[in-house]
Amino acid sequence: MVLPQSTDIEHQWTQVRGMLRVEVGDTAYSTWLQPLDLAHIDGDRVVIAVPTQFMRDWVAAHYADRIRGLWTSINPAVRTIALNVRPTASPASGSVERFPAAPAVLRPSETESPVPANETAALEDLGARLDPRFTFETFVVGKPNEFAVAAAERIASSSKPPFNPLFLYGGVGLGKTHLMHAIAHRVKHHDTGRRVVYLSAEKFMYQFVRALRSKDTMTFKELFRSVDLLMVDDVQFISGKDSTQEEFFHTFNTLVDRGRQIVISADRSPSDLSGLEERIRSRLGWGLVADIHPTTYELRLGILQAKAEQLRVEIPPRVVEFLASRITSNVRELEGAMNRIVHQASITQKTISIDMAQEVLKDLLRANDRRVTIEEIQKAVVEHYSIRMADMTSARRSRAVARPRQMAMYLAKHLTPRSLPEIGKKFGGRDHTTVMHAVRQIEKLTAEDRVLADDLDALRRKLQA
Repeated sequence: MVLPQSTDIEHQWTQVRGMLRVEVGDTAYSTWLQPLDLAHIDGDRVVIAVPTQFMRDWVAAHYADRIRGLWTSINPAVRTIALNVRPTASPASGSVERFPAAPAVLRPSETESPVPANETAALEDLGARLDPRFTFETFVVGKPNEFAVAAAERIASSSKPPFNPLFLYGGVGLGKTHLMHAIAHRVKHHDTGRRVVYLSAEKFMYQFVRALRSKDTMTFKELFRSVDLLMVDDVQFISGKDSTQEEFFHTFNTLVDRGRQIVISADRSPSDLSGLEERIRSRLGWGLVADIHPTTYELRLGILQAKAEQLRVEIPPRVVEFLASRITSNVRELEGAMNRIVHQASITQKTISIDMAQEVLKDLLRANDRRVTIEEIQKAVVEHYSIRMADMTSARRSRAVARPRQMAMYLAKHLTPRSLPEIGKKFGGRDHTTVMHAVRQIEKLTAEDRVLADDLDALRRKLQA
């Protein structure tokens, strides 16, 4: 069989990308597949260029087989897909690397004079203090955050940017700040010579405004652009601040051009950050975007158990399970609830029990009472997947119906106080074991399927809004 010319292959690549986008959804596509480029064809082997080693490993594990399958369906002559990390473009080539290549990094000792002691002190004043409790060792890893943790650890263990920037996003109290502090601690521990600055976007703005007022913006620029690792938390707070955005944009570009690492966090994805200039949103999505999903019941259990070990107290399992099922808003409130119970028990010398927890946390429990109903969940899922309401209770087992039904059962388990038998009744009189199977199936699938995980996150946020 004769392979087509390169123009045909490029057309096929466009077709494959289009089909992939439909299959995986916009979020996964823009994160993992859009950065890929067609490199060349070698016999029956198509070579695709990937920006970084990390992305190559991820695409190979999660998408390579599907790319090959789609391409073979268009052109049976193509039998193999190879993923190669694209080489760094030289300045003379006139091309721009999507991700700044690691070999371009020059250490300060190679290009600059040593940092004076007064500048080191100024850098320390520039950022916020790191919380000694927020390390990788104290971060509880579960399915909702494992990808973000893996990316953060990769940053912390690399002397050169594996992807730039790392953009972490998720709701309040899910661990973004903890991860950023953990990265900073790890980097400072392993390489004391690296200049690390962590601060909130608000403090960045405050420092810039202060420099403007004192007419000393040059010092501000030099300090921020001399760091090896810049970490800016809650970047959504510079929305609408035009002059701050301008300076942030130039600082970002300068650091990337110099091969310095940037880590950013926000409560929304780059594309959803209204109030930020398009050029900034575009650059924030250049590197790796990692979503920290809302906690699962199992992750909340792990967090509480870790907290109990940290506090060196023994909490009855039933109390831990009670807290994990009732306080679902965020990790911060969950740990705060544990602290309140332990301190109350210590002061009053009372035994920790569910009754005691209900009394101590009555205000917090009221705020966390789940007002979502199973009917609301079913309606939201039906609308999201464009199926019929009758499918929620029918005996149909086709995947197009069964998967959304399992999703609705999962959400009912985690967003309502209903028991498994009660949930089963709302889904056509199904047995509680069917509901439990649905919950486990969704947990398993969302760990493997980014698109399904994004669907679940979107539904959860809509229902809890």
